[in-house]
Amino acid sequence: MGGEIYIAAGVTLVVGLLAGLAFERVRLGAGYRTKEQLIDDARREAESLRKEGEIQAKEEVLKRREELEQELKSQRNELRDQERKLDKRESSLEDLQENISKRERMLESTQNRLTERLKTAERKEAELGKILKQEQEELYKISGLKKEQAVEKLLDRLRSELRNETGELILKHEAELREQCDTKAREVIGMAVQRYASAHTSETTVASIDIPSDEMKGRIIGREGRNIRTFEKLTGVDVIVDDTPGVVIISSFDNVRREVGKLALQKLIQDGRIHPTRIEEIVTETQKEIDERIMRLGREAAQEAGVQGLHDKLIQLMGRLNFRVSYSQNVLRHSIEVAHLTGMMAEQLGLDGTLARRCGFMHDIGKAADHEMEGGHPAIGAELLKRYSEGEEVVHAAAGHHDDIRPAYIYTVLVAAADAISAARPGARRETLEKYTKRLEELEGLVCGFPGVDQCYAVQAGREVRVIVDPREVNDRQAASLARDIAKAIEETLTYPGEVKVAVLRETRSIDYAR
Repeated sequence: MGGEIYIAAGVTLVVGLLAGLAFERVRLGAGYRTKEQLIDDARREAESLRKEGEIQAKEEVLKRREELEQELKSQRNELRDQERKLDKRESSLEDLQENISKRERMLESTQNRLTERLKTAERKEAELGKILKQEQEELYKISGLKKEQAVEKLLDRLRSELRNETGELILKHEAELREQCDTKAREVIGMAVQRYASAHTSETTVASIDIPSDEMKGRIIGREGRNIRTFEKLTGVDVIVDDTPGVVIISSFDNVRREVGKLALQKLIQDGRIHPTRIEEIVTETQKEIDERIMRLGREAAQEAGVQGLHDKLIQLMGRLNFRVSYSQNVLRHSIEVAHLTGMMAEQLGLDGTLARRCGFMHDIGKAADHEMEGGHPAIGAELLKRYSEGEEVVHAAAGHHDDIRPAYIYTVLVAAADAISAARPGARRETLEKYTKRLEELEGLVCGFPGVDQCYAVQAGREVRVIVDPREVNDRQAASLARDIAKAIEETLTYPGEVKVAVLRETRSIDYAR
């Protein structure tokens, strides 16, 4: 009995062990299947995420490509607009050139007709002389009068007959000459403006601004050109964006506006935020800074020159001259130098040095407003000084420092001398003394080569040449033609700034003695 119990317990133990092993195997098998399923699920999820990422990346690439294509299309349209504008300007210049050529041909035709008329008049005059001589001989035969009596009667009759005809001819020729002078004046003014504007633009009206990259050009232009239009409207300058790498050009005849545009654009490029609102803020801020700078420069210059009690408007105009150059010479520094030179010469002569410095300091003030008012800078400066109650000596010095009027005060002569000294000083201007002298010699040599010229003098720094002709070889009609020929030869042969005035002088003297 006891042995059976032991056997039963052993069997039960073995069965329990076998059942535990079977359960453990079943449990482990179920765990293995769950792990494989998890790995498969993870792989499928990763594959799905990868495909979704690829799809999103492709969508972003397509979206970015569309944006770039749209921006490129906008830039191409802007470039086409610029190209059309350039074509239009070129067409306008060609039309202007054609009009000028037509006017030159018309002037040449008019000159030929006048020459023919003069020849006809000379021929008729010779025929009239022959007829008069024949009439005199007939009168001698018929009347039996002496020569002196016949001549007196004939002259009385001719005076009465030709008085009306002479008056009519004089009025007719005066009308023709007035019309020709008007036409010639328009031509000379138009040609001078064109040539002066070309030289002026190439030297002083353009400012270049460096940009970090050509991408900045598109930002300066803005969408549909709104940024560049806003900038040009607020500053009053022209912004030229061309194919030149790394450079944007600002152009304006107004020196202060050009400086405002240059500084404002530099600030916008550094700031990076370029849109109409920001442009307006920067331009307003820059204009205020420039106005303050102009007043400060004007006050400092007046203090350096020893000039006191100036009107605020005159101080502002003098400060504007800091942005004006003449042959690369700063006009404000030139004015200060002229003030000191005039003052020293006046004190050596026992005159009022303070008044002399005042005259010299403001002699070129008209250059600060010559783009706003009509006339040359001496006349403009005199008008401004008179407007702000400056003395007669100061006004006259500004008006006459280029010998445009006859000097009425000694200070005007001193200012003219100091102006010439400051301009001709070696290193003051781009043109050296040797080149300046050579240019005047070439001008005088060219003029002296014309037949009938007795003497010639280049005055006003080569701006005018005065020609004295021999009255026995050149008559009044030939003098006008000679002036035109000399001017044309100067245009074709020499290089010079601005314009050169040609004045032909013919004088006939008849001398007799009463004994």
